[in-house]
Amino acid sequence: MREALTFWLCIVILGGAAGASRQATSDEARAGTWSGTWEGEGATGGFELTLEKGKEGPLTGRVSVTGEPTYKATLKTLIIEGNKLTASYDFTPAPEAEVVLAATFDGNACKGTWVLREKATSTTAAQGTWSVARKQAQ
Repeated sequence: MREALTFWLCIVILGGAAGASRQATSDEARAGTWSGTWEGEGATGGFELTLEKGKEGPLTGRVSVTGEPTYKATLKTLIIEGNKLTASYDFTPAPEAEVVLAATFDGNACKGTWVLREKATSTTAAQGTWSVARKQAQ
């Protein structure tokens, strides 16, 4: 009985380690700079998403947006599950607002939506789409 319990405990531990390894590999595959455009509410501009993997811990990221307005921001939240990305960041031109991103990775491309909303009420102020492609390392 004790040997069977030990066997199954080892299987569970090894399965968890393999899952963690797959997540780390997935994070490393997404790391890098992704460049493209955004549009919405009658405006358009450039959009750059940079995802970074440190030695330990989850992916982190930042955005650089051009057009009207032009700004840079650090991601507050970032979740990648499979090929789906969700993230949010403070809208630096208006501290009372935040931007929420949702997207799907497809190889070296990523497309999705953005929503600018008030932090206090989650009321949508503007929304649109964005798409990026992985920038080649130089």
